[in-house]
Amino acid sequence: MTIVLDTRARGTATPSRRGDGAGSVQVKLDPNLMIGTAAKVFAVYGKGGIGKSTTSSNLSAAFSKLGKRVLQIGCDPKHDSTFTLTKRLIPTVIDVLEGIDFHTEELKPEDFVFEGYNGVLCVEAGGPPAGTGCGGYVVGQTVKLLKEHHLLDETDVVIFDVLGDVVCGGFASPLQHAERGLIVTANDFDSIFAMNRIVAAIQAKSKNYKVRIGGVIANRSAATDEIDRYTAAVGMDRLAHFPDLDAIRKSRLKKSTLFEMPPSPELQKVQDEYLRLAASLWAGTDGRDVVPMKDREIFDFLGFE
Repeated sequence: MTIVLDTRARGTATPSRRGDGAGSVQVKLDPNLMIGTAAKVFAVYGKGGIGKSTTSSNLSAAFSKLGKRVLQIGCDPKHDSTFTLTKRLIPTVIDVLEGIDFHTEELKPEDFVFEGYNGVLCVEAGGPPAGTGCGGYVVGQTVKLLKEHHLLDETDVVIFDVLGDVVCGGFASPLQHAERGLIVTANDFDSIFAMNRIVAAIQAKSKNYKVRIGGVIANRSAATDEIDRYTAAVGMDRLAHFPDLDAIRKSRLKKSTLFEMPPSPELQKVQDEYLRLAASLWAGTDGRDVVPMKDREIFDFLGFE
C-alpha cells in the first residue's frame, strides 16, 4: 500500500491529487486488494447500539430468501454481527491469524468462514486489541483472504456490518469496497447527528471509490418525522422503516433471525419489509451525492426551541 500524507491547508488541495481525505493520513487501497467481484456490496453504518447487526443479519436472511448467495462480514471487535445467523460467536479472522502466527498459507476457508441461516456465509473480521491497531488492517486482511480462497467468486451480495458511528479511516475502510453505504438510524437527535457524520465519511470516500450513499433505514422508531425532515433537507431517501417491536428484541436473545421467530401479524409486516428492502436494493438504488450539514447547522436544525 502507498500511504499518502496530505499536509496542505484544508481547502487548498487539488481534489484529484488527494488521498482518501484532505488534511489527514489515509491509506490508499492497492487496486489488487479491491474486493473485485460482480456482487452487490453494501456497507451498513449507524450510531452505536442502533441495531446495525440485527438489520444486517435480517437483510442477509431476506436476500437469501430471494435466492441470492450472501456473505456477511462483521467488522466490529465485539464480533457478534452474525450470531443470529450462526447461533454462536464464531472465531474471528484476527484471532485465527494470531493462532497461526499470521502464516496465512496454513489457513483453510472453514477456519474463518461459517455457514449460517439459509446458507448465508458468515465472517467476523474482529479487531485489534484496544488502543493497539487499526480496524482497517483487519478488514483488509479479511478481504484478502476471501479473495485468495476464491470465496467471492460466486457471491451475489456482500454485506459489511461496521462498528458504531466511528468514521476514522480504519472503520471507514469497508467503503473502499462497497457500492452503496446504508445508514441505520432512529428518530432522535443523537442518531441523526451520527448519521450526518457518516454521510460525510461516505462522501469523502466517494471522491476516490465507487461507493455512494444508498439511503437510510429507520429502526427502533414508532415515527420517522425527524428522519424524513433531515433526509429531505440533504437529499437522501428513506428505504425502509422497522418499528421498535418486542419480537425483534427477543430474536437477538433467542439467537435467531426474524424469519425463524414464531409467526404473528406484526412480525409478518417486518419480514415483508425486509424482503421488500432486499428486493429494492437488488434492483438498484440511485447513488446520492449528499452535502452533510456542519455540526452547528445540524444542532440548529434538530434542536428544540
